[in-house]
Amino acid sequence: MLTEQTVMTALSRVMEPELHRDLVSLNMIKDLVIKGKDLTFSVELTTPACPLKDVMEKDIRAALAAIGAGTVTLNWTSNVAANAGMRGAVQTPIKNIVAVASGKGGVGKSTVSANLAIALAQTGARVGLLDNDVYGPNIPLMFGLPSAQLQADGRAMPSVRQVEGKLIPIDRFGVKVFSIGFIYPAEMPLVWRGPMLHSAIRQFLSDVDWGDLDYLVIDMPPGTGDSQLSLAQATQGAMGIIVTTPQLVSMSDALKGLAAFEQLKIPVIGVIENMGPSIDPKTGTKTALFGEGGGERLAAMKHVPFLGSVPLDGMIRVGGDSGRPIVVADPAAPAAQRFAELARAVAARVSVLNFNTAAPTISVVE
Repeated sequence: MLTEQTVMTALSRVMEPELHRDLVSLNMIKDLVIKGKDLTFSVELTTPACPLKDVMEKDIRAALAAIGAGTVTLNWTSNVAANAGMRGAVQTPIKNIVAVASGKGGVGKSTVSANLAIALAQTGARVGLLDNDVYGPNIPLMFGLPSAQLQADGRAMPSVRQVEGKLIPIDRFGVKVFSIGFIYPAEMPLVWRGPMLHSAIRQFLSDVDWGDLDYLVIDMPPGTGDSQLSLAQATQGAMGIIVTTPQLVSMSDALKGLAAFEQLKIPVIGVIENMGPSIDPKTGTKTALFGEGGGERLAAMKHVPFLGSVPLDGMIRVGGDSGRPIVVADPAAPAAQRFAELARAVAARVSVLNFNTAAPTISVVE
Protein backbone atom coordinates (compact mmCIF):
# COMPACT_ATOMS: atom_id res chain seq x y z
CA MET A 1 0.00 0.00 0.00
CA LEU A 2 1.22 3.46 -0.88
CA THR A 3 0.78 6.40 1.46
CA GLU A 4 0.63 10.11 0.78
CA GLN A 5 3.98 10.52 2.49
CA THR A 6 5.77 7.94 0.34
CA VAL A 7 4.25 9.37 -2.85
CA MET A 8 5.13 12.98 -1.98
CA THR A 9 8.63 11.95 -0.94
CA ALA A 10 9.12 10.30 -4.34
CA LEU A 11 7.76 13.35 -6.15
CA SER A 12 10.01 15.63 -4.14
CA ARG A 13 12.90 14.16 -6.13
CA VAL A 14 11.41 15.43 -9.41
CA MET A 15 12.67 18.86 -10.42
CA GLU A 16 10.86 21.58 -12.36
CA PRO A 17 13.42 22.01 -15.16
CA GLU A 18 13.09 25.79 -15.55
CA LEU A 19 12.80 26.79 -11.90
CA HIS A 20 15.31 24.17 -10.64
CA ARG A 21 13.25 23.26 -7.58
CA ASP A 22 11.27 20.12 -6.81
CA LEU A 23 7.58 19.83 -7.58
CA VAL A 24 6.54 19.34 -3.96
CA SER A 25 8.27 22.43 -2.53
CA LEU A 26 6.81 24.43 -5.43
CA ASN A 27 3.33 23.19 -4.38
CA MET A 28 2.66 21.87 -7.88
CA ILE A 29 1.12 18.53 -6.82
CA LYS A 30 -2.65 18.82 -6.41
CA ASP A 31 -5.64 16.57 -5.65
CA LEU A 32 -3.71 13.38 -4.89
CA VAL A 33 -5.93 10.28 -4.66
CA ILE A 34 -4.46 6.87 -3.71
CA LYS A 35 -6.30 3.61 -4.33
CA GLY A 36 -4.04 0.74 -3.42
CA LYS A 37 -1.10 1.16 -5.76
CA ASP A 38 -2.98 3.31 -8.26
CA LEU A 39 -2.60 7.09 -8.18
CA THR A 40 -4.49 10.07 -9.56
CA PHE A 41 -3.25 13.65 -9.19
CA SER A 42 -2.70 16.93 -11.01
CA VAL A 43 0.46 18.86 -11.71
CA GLU A 44 -0.07 22.61 -11.71
CA LEU A 45 2.29 24.16 -14.26
CA THR A 46 3.58 27.72 -14.14
CA THR A 47 2.22 28.28 -17.67
CA PRO A 48 0.03 26.31 -20.08
CA ALA A 49 2.84 26.88 -22.61
CA CYS A 50 5.34 24.90 -20.53
CA PRO A 51 8.01 23.64 -22.95
CA LEU A 52 9.27 20.79 -20.75
CA LYS A 53 6.04 19.08 -19.71
CA ASP A 54 7.11 15.82 -21.37
CA VAL A 55 10.39 15.85 -19.44
CA MET A 56 8.53 16.29 -16.16
CA GLU A 57 6.05 13.51 -16.96
CA LYS A 58 8.86 11.10 -17.73
CA ASP A 59 10.62 11.94 -14.46
CA ILE A 60 7.37 11.71 -12.48
CA ARG A 61 6.51 8.28 -13.82
CA ALA A 62 10.06 7.04 -13.21
CA ALA A 63 10.00 8.28 -9.60
CA LEU A 64 6.64 6.64 -8.92
CA ALA A 65 7.62 3.37 -10.62
CA ALA A 66 10.58 3.22 -8.23
CA ILE A 67 8.20 3.00 -5.23
CA GLY A 68 5.97 0.39 -6.88
CA ALA A 69 3.12 2.57 -8.11
CA GLY A 70 0.57 0.91 -10.40
CA THR A 71 -1.60 2.91 -12.77
CA VAL A 72 -0.76 6.62 -12.63
CA THR A 73 -3.41 9.02 -13.94
CA LEU A 74 -1.75 12.38 -14.39
CA ASN A 75 -3.69 15.58 -15.14
CA TRP A 76 -2.21 18.93 -16.08
CA THR A 77 -3.43 22.37 -14.98
CA SER A 78 -1.70 25.75 -15.14
CA ASN A 79 -1.08 28.45 -12.58
CA VAL A 80 0.02 31.57 -14.45
CA ALA A 81 1.94 33.95 -12.22
CA ALA A 82 1.28 37.67 -12.24
CA ASN A 83 4.41 39.75 -12.36
CA ALA A 84 5.01 41.12 -8.87
CA GLY A 85 6.13 44.41 -10.39
CA MET A 86 2.85 45.00 -12.27
CA ARG A 87 1.96 48.30 -10.70
CA GLY A 88 2.36 51.97 -11.47
CA ALA A 89 0.26 54.69 -13.02
CA VAL A 90 -2.08 52.22 -14.76
CA GLN A 91 -3.94 49.58 -12.76
CA THR A 92 -4.83 46.56 -14.87
CA PRO A 93 -5.83 42.89 -14.39
CA ILE A 94 -3.22 41.89 -16.98
CA LYS A 95 -0.76 39.43 -15.43
CA ASN A 96 2.23 39.87 -17.74
CA ILE A 97 3.16 42.46 -20.35
CA VAL A 98 5.59 41.40 -23.08
CA ALA A 99 6.84 44.32 -25.18
CA VAL A 100 8.27 43.28 -28.57
CA ALA A 101 10.72 45.90 -29.79
CA SER A 102 13.65 46.52 -32.09
CA GLY A 103 16.07 49.34 -32.72
CA LYS A 104 14.76 49.93 -36.25
CA GLY A 105 11.90 49.14 -38.59
CA GLY A 106 11.81 46.46 -41.25
CA VAL A 107 12.97 43.50 -39.14
CA GLY A 108 9.55 41.83 -38.91
CA LYS A 109 8.70 42.94 -35.40
CA SER A 110 4.94 43.01 -36.07
CA THR A 111 5.14 39.60 -37.73
CA VAL A 112 6.87 38.17 -34.67
CA SER A 113 4.35 39.84 -32.33
CA ALA A 114 1.35 38.48 -34.25
CA ASN A 115 2.57 34.90 -34.55
CA LEU A 116 3.91 34.84 -31.00
CA ALA A 117 0.58 36.02 -29.55
CA ILE A 118 -1.41 33.43 -31.51
CA ALA A 119 1.05 30.65 -30.63
CA LEU A 120 0.71 31.50 -26.93
CA ALA A 121 -3.08 31.44 -27.23
CA GLN A 122 -2.91 28.05 -28.94
CA THR A 123 -1.39 26.60 -25.75
CA GLY A 124 -4.48 27.61 -23.77
CA ALA A 125 -3.21 30.90 -22.35
CA ARG A 126 -5.40 34.02 -22.26
CA VAL A 127 -3.62 36.43 -24.59
CA GLY A 128 -4.06 39.97 -25.84
CA LEU A 129 -2.16 41.81 -28.56
CA LEU A 130 -1.77 45.59 -28.50
CA ASP A 131 -0.57 47.27 -31.67
CA ASN A 132 1.27 50.23 -30.15
CA ASP A 133 3.04 51.19 -33.37
CA VAL A 134 1.20 54.49 -33.73
CA TYR A 135 3.11 55.51 -36.86
CA GLY A 136 2.58 52.32 -38.84
CA PRO A 137 -0.05 49.98 -37.36
CA ASN A 138 0.13 46.70 -39.28
CA ILE A 139 -1.71 44.34 -36.95
CA PRO A 140 -5.21 44.94 -38.43
CA LEU A 141 -3.93 43.81 -41.86
CA MET A 142 -2.08 40.83 -40.42
CA PHE A 143 -5.20 39.64 -38.57
CA GLY A 144 -7.61 40.42 -41.40
CA LEU A 145 -9.44 42.97 -39.25
CA PRO A 146 -11.13 46.19 -40.39
CA SER A 147 -9.33 49.47 -39.83
CA ALA A 148 -10.98 52.80 -39.09
CA GLN A 149 -12.46 54.52 -42.14
CA LEU A 150 -11.95 58.12 -43.20
CA GLN A 151 -15.32 59.74 -43.90
CA ALA A 152 -16.04 62.37 -46.54
CA ASP A 153 -16.14 65.13 -43.92
CA GLY A 154 -12.63 64.21 -42.74
CA ARG A 155 -13.70 62.48 -39.54
CA ALA A 156 -12.64 58.99 -38.55
CA MET A 157 -15.16 56.16 -38.19
CA PRO A 158 -13.67 53.68 -35.66
CA SER A 159 -13.91 49.96 -36.39
CA VAL A 160 -14.30 48.96 -32.71
CA ARG A 161 -17.19 49.28 -30.29
CA GLN A 162 -17.23 51.23 -27.05
CA VAL A 163 -19.28 49.91 -24.14
CA GLU A 164 -19.68 51.81 -20.88
CA GLY A 165 -16.63 53.91 -21.60
CA LYS A 166 -14.42 50.94 -22.51
CA LEU A 167 -13.11 50.13 -25.97
CA ILE A 168 -13.76 46.49 -26.88
CA PRO A 169 -10.85 44.57 -28.45
CA ILE A 170 -11.61 42.25 -31.35
CA ASP A 171 -11.23 38.53 -30.72
CA ARG A 172 -9.36 36.85 -33.58
CA PHE A 173 -7.58 33.47 -33.61
CA GLY A 174 -8.11 33.27 -29.84
CA VAL A 175 -6.33 36.59 -29.21
CA LYS A 176 -7.90 39.85 -28.02
CA VAL A 177 -6.55 42.40 -30.50
CA PHE A 178 -6.50 46.18 -30.27
CA SER A 179 -4.74 48.62 -32.59
CA ILE A 180 -4.59 52.35 -33.00
CA GLY A 181 -5.52 51.48 -36.57
CA PHE A 182 -9.01 50.70 -35.24
CA ILE A 183 -9.38 54.38 -34.28
CA TYR A 184 -7.33 56.32 -36.85
CA PRO A 185 -7.55 55.56 -40.59
CA ALA A 186 -4.37 54.61 -42.43
CA GLU A 187 -4.66 57.79 -44.54
CA MET A 188 -4.59 59.99 -41.43
CA PRO A 189 -1.00 60.80 -40.40
CA LEU A 190 -0.30 61.00 -36.67
CA VAL A 191 2.05 63.86 -35.89
CA TRP A 192 2.37 63.33 -32.16
CA ARG A 193 4.82 64.61 -29.59
CA GLY A 194 5.97 62.71 -26.53
CA PRO A 195 3.10 63.67 -24.18
CA MET A 196 0.51 62.38 -26.68
CA LEU A 197 2.35 59.07 -27.03
CA HIS A 198 2.49 58.78 -23.25
CA SER A 199 -1.26 59.42 -23.02
CA ALA A 200 -1.94 56.85 -25.75
CA ILE A 201 -0.17 53.94 -24.04
CA ARG A 202 -1.92 54.74 -20.77
CA GLN A 203 -5.29 54.75 -22.53
CA PHE A 204 -4.58 51.54 -24.44
CA LEU A 205 -3.85 49.79 -21.15
CA SER A 206 -6.62 51.27 -19.01
CA ASP A 207 -9.44 52.19 -21.42
CA VAL A 208 -9.50 48.94 -23.42
CA ASP A 209 -11.56 46.14 -21.87
CA TRP A 210 -8.86 43.48 -21.90
CA GLY A 211 -10.37 41.39 -19.12
CA ASP A 212 -8.10 38.97 -17.27
CA LEU A 213 -5.09 38.16 -19.44
CA ASP A 214 -2.14 35.90 -18.79
CA TYR A 215 -0.05 37.73 -21.39
CA LEU A 216 -0.45 41.02 -23.22
CA VAL A 217 1.95 41.17 -26.17
CA ILE A 218 2.70 44.76 -27.22
CA ASP A 219 3.99 45.49 -30.71
CA MET A 220 6.18 48.53 -30.02
CA PRO A 221 7.14 51.23 -32.54
CA PRO A 222 10.68 51.03 -33.96
CA GLY A 223 13.39 53.02 -32.23
CA THR A 224 14.20 53.76 -28.62
CA GLY A 225 12.19 56.90 -27.93
CA ASP A 226 9.03 58.10 -26.28
CA SER A 227 6.96 54.91 -26.56
CA GLN A 228 9.46 52.81 -24.63
CA LEU A 229 9.78 55.48 -21.98
CA SER A 230 6.00 55.84 -21.75
CA LEU A 231 5.51 52.10 -21.30
CA ALA A 232 8.06 52.04 -18.46
CA GLN A 233 6.37 55.00 -16.77
CA ALA A 234 2.80 53.77 -17.26
CA THR A 235 3.27 50.32 -15.76
CA GLN A 236 6.17 48.77 -13.95
CA GLY A 237 6.71 45.08 -14.47
CA ALA A 238 6.69 44.98 -18.28
CA MET A 239 9.22 42.64 -19.86
CA GLY A 240 10.90 43.05 -23.24
CA ILE A 241 11.84 41.01 -26.31
CA ILE A 242 14.27 42.32 -28.90
CA VAL A 243 13.82 41.31 -32.55
CA THR A 244 16.73 41.52 -34.95
CA THR A 245 17.76 40.10 -38.30
CA PRO A 246 21.12 38.33 -38.65
CA GLN A 247 23.13 41.03 -40.42
CA LEU A 248 25.49 43.39 -38.63
CA VAL A 249 23.58 46.61 -39.38
CA SER A 250 20.43 45.21 -37.77
CA MET A 251 22.38 43.94 -34.77
CA SER A 252 23.80 47.40 -34.22
CA ASP A 253 20.33 48.94 -34.08
CA ALA A 254 18.90 46.12 -31.96
CA LEU A 255 21.73 46.68 -29.49
CA LYS A 256 20.37 50.18 -28.90
CA GLY A 257 16.90 48.80 -28.33
CA LEU A 258 18.22 46.30 -25.81
CA ALA A 259 20.22 49.01 -24.06
CA ALA A 260 17.06 51.13 -23.86
CA PHE A 261 15.26 48.33 -22.02
CA GLU A 262 18.17 48.04 -19.62
CA GLN A 263 18.25 51.78 -18.99
CA LEU A 264 14.51 51.80 -18.30
CA LYS A 265 14.89 48.74 -16.02
CA ILE A 266 12.62 46.61 -18.19
CA PRO A 267 13.74 42.97 -17.79
CA VAL A 268 14.77 41.39 -21.09
CA ILE A 269 13.13 38.05 -21.83
CA GLY A 270 15.54 37.45 -24.69
CA VAL A 271 16.46 38.00 -28.33
CA ILE A 272 14.59 36.60 -31.35
CA GLU A 273 16.31 36.47 -34.72
CA ASN A 274 13.94 36.92 -37.67
CA MET A 275 14.69 36.16 -41.34
CA GLY A 276 17.33 33.64 -40.34
CA PRO A 277 18.76 30.79 -42.43
CA SER A 278 16.29 28.43 -44.06
CA ILE A 279 16.69 24.80 -45.13
CA ASP A 280 15.36 23.53 -48.43
CA PRO A 281 13.24 20.48 -47.43
CA LYS A 282 14.05 18.67 -50.71
CA THR A 283 17.80 19.20 -50.97
CA GLY A 284 18.77 20.08 -47.38
CA THR A 285 20.60 23.14 -48.69
CA LYS A 286 20.90 26.00 -46.23
CA THR A 287 20.24 29.54 -47.48
CA ALA A 288 21.31 32.46 -45.29
CA LEU A 289 20.15 35.45 -47.31
CA PHE A 290 20.75 37.91 -44.48
CA GLY A 291 23.61 36.07 -42.82
CA GLU A 292 23.60 33.79 -39.83
CA GLY A 293 24.04 33.94 -36.07
CA GLY A 294 23.51 37.65 -35.56
CA GLY A 295 20.80 37.24 -32.95
CA GLU A 296 22.83 34.71 -31.02
CA ARG A 297 25.87 36.99 -31.03
CA LEU A 298 23.78 39.92 -29.82
CA ALA A 299 22.34 37.87 -26.96
CA ALA A 300 25.78 36.64 -25.94
CA MET A 301 27.15 40.17 -26.09
CA LYS A 302 24.52 41.43 -23.63
CA HIS A 303 24.31 38.23 -21.56
CA VAL A 304 20.60 37.66 -22.22
CA PRO A 305 18.89 34.48 -23.51
CA PHE A 306 18.80 33.76 -27.21
CA LEU A 307 15.26 32.48 -27.74
CA GLY A 308 15.69 31.24 -31.30
CA SER A 309 15.79 32.04 -35.01
CA VAL A 310 12.80 32.19 -37.37
CA PRO A 311 13.79 31.04 -40.87
CA LEU A 312 13.18 33.30 -43.85
CA ASP A 313 10.05 31.92 -45.49
CA GLY A 314 7.93 33.60 -48.14
CA MET A 315 4.80 32.05 -46.65
CA ILE A 316 5.27 34.18 -43.53
CA ARG A 317 4.83 37.25 -45.73
CA VAL A 318 1.86 35.68 -47.51
CA GLY A 319 0.21 34.90 -44.19
CA GLY A 320 0.67 38.44 -42.92
CA ASP A 321 -0.64 40.02 -46.11
CA SER A 322 -3.68 37.72 -46.25
CA GLY A 323 -4.73 38.20 -42.64
CA ARG A 324 -3.87 34.62 -41.62
CA PRO A 325 -0.47 34.45 -39.91
CA ILE A 326 1.52 31.32 -40.67
CA VAL A 327 0.83 29.69 -37.28
CA VAL A 328 -2.84 29.66 -38.35
CA ALA A 329 -2.50 29.23 -42.12
CA ASP A 330 0.05 26.40 -42.02
CA PRO A 331 0.80 25.26 -38.46
CA ALA A 332 2.90 22.33 -39.69
CA ALA A 333 5.33 24.57 -41.61
CA PRO A 334 8.87 24.79 -40.16
CA ALA A 335 8.48 28.54 -39.56
CA ALA A 336 5.16 28.01 -37.75
CA GLN A 337 6.73 25.30 -35.63
CA ARG A 338 9.54 27.67 -34.77
CA PHE A 339 7.05 30.32 -33.60
CA ALA A 340 5.39 27.66 -31.42
CA GLU A 341 8.78 26.84 -29.90
CA LEU A 342 9.45 30.54 -29.33
CA ALA A 343 6.09 30.94 -27.57
CA ARG A 344 6.98 28.14 -25.17
CA ALA A 345 10.44 29.63 -24.61
CA VAL A 346 8.96 33.06 -23.88
CA ALA A 347 6.39 31.60 -21.47
CA ALA A 348 9.10 29.65 -19.65
CA ARG A 349 11.32 32.70 -19.37
CA VAL A 350 8.42 34.82 -18.04
CA SER A 351 7.73 32.12 -15.43
CA VAL A 352 11.36 32.18 -14.31
CA LEU A 353 11.42 35.97 -14.04
CA ASN A 354 8.17 35.91 -12.07
CA PHE A 355 9.41 33.14 -9.80
CA ASN A 356 12.52 35.15 -9.04
CA THR A 357 10.35 38.07 -7.94
CA ALA A 358 7.97 35.85 -5.91
CA ALA A 359 4.85 36.87 -7.81
CA PRO A 360 1.30 36.06 -6.66
CA THR A 361 -0.51 33.49 -8.81
CA ILE A 362 -3.90 32.96 -10.40
CA SER A 363 -5.07 29.48 -11.33
CA VAL A 364 -6.30 28.66 -14.82
CA VAL A 365 -7.46 25.11 -15.65
CA GLU A 366 -6.47 23.90 -19.11
